[in-house]
Amino acid sequence: MIEIANLEKWSSQRMLLGKQQIGLVPTMGALHEGHASLIERSLKENEITIVSIFVNPTQFDEIDDLIQYPKDLQADRRVVSQLGVDFLLLPKEKDMYPDDYNHRIIETSLSLELEGVHRKGHFDGVLTVVMKLLNLVRPQYAYFGEKDFQQLELVREMVRAFFLDVEIIGCPTIREEDGLAVSSRNLRLTPSQRSIAGIFPKLLRSSSCDREIVSELESRGFHVDYIQEIRGRRYGAVHLGSVRLIDNVPMTEVDR
Repeated sequence: MIEIANLEKWSSQRMLLGKQQIGLVPTMGALHEGHASLIERSLKENEITIVSIFVNPTQFDEIDDLIQYPKDLQADRRVVSQLGVDFLLLPKEKDMYPDDYNHRIIETSLSLELEGVHRKGHFDGVLTVVMKLLNLVRPQYAYFGEKDFQQLELVREMVRAFFLDVEIIGCPTIREEDGLAVSSRNLRLTPSQRSIAGIFPKLLRSSSCDREIVSELESRGFHVDYIQEIRGRRYGAVHLGSVRLIDNVPMTEVDR
């Protein structure tokens, strides 16, 4: 595994890779089983796999959330090394945003729904950093988890809109034993919060209507941002204490 933090060094290294088939797995670190599944698929399907770790400040709508986001680069290095990743890209904020974020990608439809209602500017930051990473790495394939399905759809739309020569691969959500989607934020749940968190995905799959699910979650101590069915999927975002959890399921998996 080769680590690269300097983007100028990366540019010269990228030229040496030539036309080899490259897969990119963009992450914000705190790597878990979900990230590992993306990396393993890229390793299987490509000659070169590149993992980026960059805690992107522009996609956080609250400074406390950015500060509390789990970070353990030493553990992340072990994960990518054990999996056999070819390159670990570790850009710095000053390299990714030399213009102080004056130039950005803005989407004006899907990004205003669901997460966009509750996290102003979140998807501007996501799309901007993904565009930058795609331009830097120039992969043939890039891998994203379906847990963030709205994000996945927005990235796919951006790629089509700007005629980017990359295929965006969506990979199934990895879940813990009780059904909770694996997430870096799960590390911040207290034992008591974690003990009830599994009811969230269970209710998303239930035959109850959205309003009934909201009522049930609130009765169990969740604060609900939204439970909403759109375009064949049921999406949800909830808070347990200071921890925000999101998930979604296709309506074909909902009990009828």
